[in-house]
Amino acid sequence: MSNPDLLSHFQNINTWKSKGTRAPHKPLLMLLALGEIQRGNTGFIPYTSIEPRLKDLLLDFGPQRKTLYPNFPFTKLANDNLWQFNKPELLDTRQDYTSKFLRDHDLQGKFPDAVTQQLKQNPELLKSVAESILEQNFPDTLHQDILDAVGLDITAEPAAKTKQSRKRDPLFRESILKAYEYKCAVCGFGVRLKHKILALEAAHIMWHQAGGPDVEVNGLALCATHHKLFDLGAFTINHDLRMLVSDEVNGLGANEWLLQHHGKSIQPPQKKAFYPDPEFTIWHVNEVFKGGYRDL
Repeated sequence: MSNPDLLSHFQNINTWKSKGTRAPHKPLLMLLALGEIQRGNTGFIPYTSIEPRLKDLLLDFGPQRKTLYPNFPFTKLANDNLWQFNKPELLDTRQDYTSKFLRDHDLQGKFPDAVTQQLKQNPELLKSVAESILEQNFPDTLHQDILDAVGLDITAEPAAKTKQSRKRDPLFRESILKAYEYKCAVCGFGVRLKHKILALEAAHIMWHQAGGPDVEVNGLALCATHHKLFDLGAFTINHDLRMLVSDEVNGLGANEWLLQHHGKSIQPPQKKAFYPDPEFTIWHVNEVFKGGYRDL
């Protein structure tokens, strides 16, 4: 398989989709496996090793769910012809298997041998695959955190992508910053260096990767810190523009950056026509926000 074909293969895996619901299980498993290859581990990876790591990744970077199901991508990725097992005779990938079954039978998985060797022999291709998976599934604010968590280094410039991502509106940032008068909607940060606006960003409420549009009602002007905290699910906003902080937030800086703003209204945009649409704030609560609401 040519390098562009392999990259396209990774870009076209089947991920469960339903009205914007996030299912990052396969992408996170693939990034874990890419990290293993980059570190020289090309053999089978035991499910007993993958399960706790994938659970942690789903807790940190997936939507909040009562059950995480790391067992599903471990078997279902084989349906995309991108995964193989040490005991294939025990599995029918059209069926679901519990984590207990996978542990009890010492099931192990890896990318197919040909794919593994192609990625091992071409580090730039591996980095391009990882970059593409991140771009398709997570906002930029989370990329480095995910790479650190799976132990991947893609600091080199990635190769050109063969599949065009949904294009972003280049005017989105300016329209959002203007709507919020060039200040963070949470803390009011609006520092300039001469005429340059510093560390102020246009955040999508419903992520671009989940189909969120580049329109004012799906955006917030946030400083770089609050943007990252928002994308990690440390806080959200409700229908009347009040900021709600997760009850799982704690530690040094929590009061300064989050708790002092809890329950308070964010700075609204200049026009009511630009107020965040409840469709997008509800998505953020369901798919990004972690934990429960603190008492007001």
